[in-house]
Amino acid sequence: MKNRKLYVKYLGLLASLFFIHMFAFAQSAADKINMANEALKAEDFNKAFELYDEALKNLGDVQVDESINFNVGYTAYKAGKFKEAIEYFNKAVEADINVSKSWEYKALCFNELQDYTNAVDCFVKAAEKDSEGGASLYYNAAITAYKGNLAVMAADLFAKTVELGYKAETAQYYKALALKKQGDLGAYKQALADGVDKFPADKKLSEALVNEYVKDANELYKKGVEILNAVNRKVNNGSLTTAEDAYTEEVKKAKAEFQSAKEILEKAVKIDSEDENAKKLLEACNQSLAL
Repeated sequence: MKNRKLYVKYLGLLASLFFIHMFAFAQSAADKINMANEALKAEDFNKAFELYDEALKNLGDVQVDESINFNVGYTAYKAGKFKEAIEYFNKAVEADINVSKSWEYKALCFNELQDYTNAVDCFVKAAEKDSEGGASLYYNAAITAYKGNLAVMAADLFAKTVELGYKAETAQYYKALALKKQGDLGAYKQALADGVDKFPADKKLSEALVNEYVKDANELYKKGVEILNAVNRKVNNGSLTTAEDAYTEEVKKAKAEFQSAKEILEKAVKIDSEDENAKKLLEACNQSLAL
């Protein structure tokens, strides 16, 4: 009987200790969350995250609203703990809390981790969930894709941004550059030309297009000069005379190149009448055509 009383007393002591421990444990989690809230207000993000993280991993019977996951994710992001932040933003998305913003901050975290493919994907998901259409988020996705050398994705996303009218001139310019990154020079020039038509006052687009026109025209001009130089060498060494049809035919070929160059340069000067390279080369073409 005595042993039985001791055993019951021992069980009662264990239960009391367990209750006291759980009460202290729960109180500790709640206290840590309160301290984390204060640290967050003070912008002590490292301390705030450590307290939040410890509390949420040892909640016991403490009940917390699932919206806290977004706050903890944000705190981790500001503390530079990007992998940890992603975990909490995932929980926020699962709980349907600040979904668009959670995807956006996940994108920012992946960006910091230089995981550009996942960053682009998260920006796009943020845009799709955004109540205002997500134009700025599509633009951020495009910039991230361009930065990460994801040229095809970048071109498509910049095109989407142009359609939505968000920073359209800059988006059109970078769409062109993304096409150039793909090695599609024809599409690059066409994108610049489309941009100049839509946004004639934009200097980046007009300067880039004029430069391309001058380069193309210069190649044609040099080809024409080479044809003339070659036929004139034949005249100088006596193997051909200027009276022969062969000579006339070569001069015609050269002038066709000069004419093609002139037509391109006229488009360049129409866009920018002050471009010195275009003006000088156009003058050289006109002089060659007058021969």
